[in-house]
Amino acid sequence: MTRPPLDPARKVFSRRALVEWRASLTGRVVFTNGVFDLLHPGHVDVLRHARACGDCLVVGLNTDASVRRLKGPERPVRREAERAYVLAALEMVDAVALFDEDTPHDLIVALQPDVVVKGGDYTPETVVGAAEVRARGGEVVIVPLTPGHSTTSTIARLRAHSATDTQG
Repeated sequence: MTRPPLDPARKVFSRRALVEWRASLTGRVVFTNGVFDLLHPGHVDVLRHARACGDCLVVGLNTDASVRRLKGPERPVRREAERAYVLAALEMVDAVALFDEDTPHDLIVALQPDVVVKGGDYTPETVVGAAEVRARGGEVVIVPLTPGHSTTSTIARLRAHSATDTQG
């Protein structure tokens, strides 16, 4: 008899539970964050590289309210619970934590990761929490972007395609 697969929801933590879980860990904890609205190869590449930087990968996920403030009223496409569930289902992700602020600064300060990873649209100087991580001896890693992949461009292509379908 086969066992049912593990429930990805078990890897979605409140901030308090994440901090408690973090205290029990040994090894290098890596943190990255984002909206992860429509998961694409660029997201997967950043997550893979982030996981390779340490022993445990924590993903900070913008709440729906945070996404609307940052991206506009038509985003996110997927609700926060759906986005968290999909991320948590990935083998390379050890934990997901939502944050409602516009940046993950407070989550990074609470988590105290050893490494912060962001995509190539950032520089080490623009990564939120970089100073706090470096002050504790940690590092900031920038992963080159995977060309041709962004959620914004995917949504634009879908809208353009949909518009031509309704006109014809």
